[in-house]
Amino acid sequence: MLYLKIKRTMMGVGFIAVSILLLTAANTVWAGCPASTVADMKGVKAGQFPQQFELAEFEKLAGCKMTFQGNPDIARLNGKIRGNPSSVPSVANRLPSEPLVYAPYESIGKYGGTLDVLSNATEAGTSDFLSVRHVNLVRFSDDLQTIVPNIAKGWKWNSDFTQLTFYLRKGHRWSDGAPFTADDVKFWYDHLALSPLIMEKPKDYVLVGGKRMTVDVVNPQTVVFNLPAPKPGLLAHFAFSFAQGFQPKHFLAPYHPELSPNADKLAQKAGFENGLAVIKAYFGNSDWTDTPSPLLNSPDKVAKLPADVIPTLESHMTITDTTEGRHLVANPYFHIVDTQGNQLPYISEQDEIYANDNEVRILKLVNAEADYKSQSLQLPSAPILLENQQKGDYTIHLRPEITMANISFNVTSDNMEKRKVFGDLRFRQAMSVAMNRAEINEVVYFGLGTPQQYTAFAPSPSFYRRQMDELYDRV
Repeated sequence: MLYLKIKRTMMGVGFIAVSILLLTAANTVWAGCPASTVADMKGVKAGQFPQQFELAEFEKLAGCKMTFQGNPDIARLNGKIRGNPSSVPSVANRLPSEPLVYAPYESIGKYGGTLDVLSNATEAGTSDFLSVRHVNLVRFSDDLQTIVPNIAKGWKWNSDFTQLTFYLRKGHRWSDGAPFTADDVKFWYDHLALSPLIMEKPKDYVLVGGKRMTVDVVNPQTVVFNLPAPKPGLLAHFAFSFAQGFQPKHFLAPYHPELSPNADKLAQKAGFENGLAVIKAYFGNSDWTDTPSPLLNSPDKVAKLPADVIPTLESHMTITDTTEGRHLVANPYFHIVDTQGNQLPYISEQDEIYANDNEVRILKLVNAEADYKSQSLQLPSAPILLENQQKGDYTIHLRPEITMANISFNVTSDNMEKRKVFGDLRFRQAMSVAMNRAEINEVVYFGLGTPQQYTAFAPSPSFYRRQMDELYDRV
């Protein structure tokens, strides 16, 4: 698939999407540290990872002591989150003691505004919107190659990739102010991902060769995944998957019959049949994090529960959810700051509307009714979008480099003759040479792609060499 990314400029304020949104604007008051950006690092040397730093790392490289500021409107936004404490602590007390520091692209941002986005329907065509607020233990940086810290501040593999240790941030909090710890990772794995009461069948990614892992809590900030066999791709899974490796134990455990003897009684007081019904209302029976919220599933019953939606670690959280769209506000306890100590996100609110008809979506984009859209946009729509971009005050980005189209053969085909042919390495090598990747690139991707072998793997094993990208290409 070829993606189109639209960036619109409104009132002189542009934006760009990473795992959160970084608004660029001038006239922001400087804190004690330099206003380092990707465009101008102000003499600050690169850290261990591109575009981001741990707090102590940035202070050492910049020679400064960071002070923290937050969204001046955060009390009003917090007031929209039912179930949150009415008072909001100071920003220094909302942040982890070890916040993640992001360098904005062009300049330090300013707070406020609403991001208007467009999706197809509830749980359909919503992933590009989810991507601008989503977090996981780790993520891929903008180069789409480097795994970098996110919720976890670090990780460590043992020598044979059978043990993966994550180090969490001291003082990190859920969106309701409750502590986030290693127990939330273990709770997710043991009592949600592997519980037959919640998931009828475990997903492949939580298993290794069909066997379960064990998740052990060393201390509140250290959690260890012990694998029955090597699985180096587990780290990459957490870097790209929407399925988060943690859930709020403090919020869900009281309703879980495996953990609470009063789960059913507590649930019945809120009008639910039992505790499992409450967990499924909040968490669902899917690992897809953009499922309809309880506000859409059972709004009358949820009103009797502690909160409308499950607490989150993402940059924004849902406060309304209907069949026409949903609205989100900034998470008061988000764990990332910019290089001046401003707590992210800059954008106060997000508004998502649903338009299931492609022609309606294109019309809304042409009329500049959305600030950002990539998913579900195809090449046939490019001409009309390009034609109207000046009128609609938006820009279009053709991004074939993020496409991973590949051709492979089923070496375990039920047809034994096919299996014999497909399993012959010489056949696959010959097909690789015969394939005209350059022509495919010109015809399908307008020459903008980079033809190569499919060798994606992270972290790369020791035997991997970049020359493998071009093995058995056309002679």
